[in-house]
Amino acid sequence: MDQNTDPNAAAPAGTVAPYDIARIMQAIPHRFPFLLVDRVVEIVPNVSAVGIKNVSINENFFQGHFPQHPVFPGVLIIESMAQTAAVLVVETLGPSAQGKLVYFMTVDSAKFRKPVVPGDQMRVHVVKEKQRGNIWRFNAEAKVDGKVVAEATYAAMILDK
Repeated sequence: MDQNTDPNAAAPAGTVAPYDIARIMQAIPHRFPFLLVDRVVEIVPNVSAVGIKNVSINENFFQGHFPQHPVFPGVLIIESMAQTAAVLVVETLGPSAQGKLVYFMTVDSAKFRKPVVPGDQMRVHVVKEKQRGNIWRFNAEAKVDGKVVAEATYAAMILDK
């Protein structure tokens, strides 16, 4: 999705309506301070999703990471990828996702290309690689201003609460 696209415009064919923060909180159990996706602007069920994380200096981890040079922690970039994927899983499974949680299993090939800092809008592009039973595998890229800042391949397991 182009960064200049109106987030309130109608969804392209094959996609579902964007998820605002209230809908995200209905889909996944994460809450402040660990909810790391603010909006999901594009979802193609069973295929891909694009989430947005607006990085703000008000986030508590910047007090220690690092006070003189605040940098969004890489592990939280990966978590933002996982939460975007969890929304994709919930949308794909529909009503059968009720009462289930998406648990991280593996993270492979994580690479951090450029620091993410307060004021950045991180766009997380997640693509489902494969699914076997209750195990899903994803590829993801996080971008700021259209440039890749991080990438990873990871797997998750879908289980009852």
